[in-house]
Amino acid sequence: MKRVGVLALQGAVREHAQSLEACGAKAVLVKWPSDLEDLDALILPGGESTTMRRLIDRYGLLDPLRKFAESGKPMFGTCAGLILLAKEIAGYPEAHLGVMDIKVERNSFGRQADSFEAPLSIKGIEAPFEAVFIRAPHIVSAGAGIEVLSEHGGKIVMARSSQFLGCSFHPELTDDHRITAYFLSMIPSGTGISLPKSSVYSKV
Repeated sequence: MKRVGVLALQGAVREHAQSLEACGAKAVLVKWPSDLEDLDALILPGGESTTMRRLIDRYGLLDPLRKFAESGKPMFGTCAGLILLAKEIAGYPEAHLGVMDIKVERNSFGRQADSFEAPLSIKGIEAPFEAVFIRAPHIVSAGAGIEVLSEHGGKIVMARSSQFLGCSFHPELTDDHRITAYFLSMIPSGTGISLPKSSVYSKV
């Protein structure tokens, strides 16, 4: 069983942990630098990116998270987590982790009251995924090494770059674990991960 961390400072932590365990992985809550040891992958959950960055600084996690990224292990950012991964944030002078070669724009789909669900066609996943958008960002531009996996309304909402995966929406807020399973498939083979009966390529 592989150990996958969930940054547990703020946001949809429990839901990500439940989705990981539904896919046969061990969810590890990450609050301190030492919690990053012996992980096979890491999820940066949705929440509020400014608050998350303040807590990352308070708990001394910024450099350890960057070193984790440098190790080549998979990292998955959802909504605010996508903002944390991005190399550039529109309208802001500095990035947070800055490890994924994308530029993002915050709150691209409106305020909390404008939250919505939409079916997405996602490359590598067979049937549409019903995505939950809450104060969601989008990817404005992507570097040469970025693979665009999904768009909504002409905006990039999911992309991958080697070990980095990012999406604008909240896959953990549904009972459809295919995107979590997709992320787990990015961990090198021979891991013992047990994916759900319906594989990452088919609809749950």
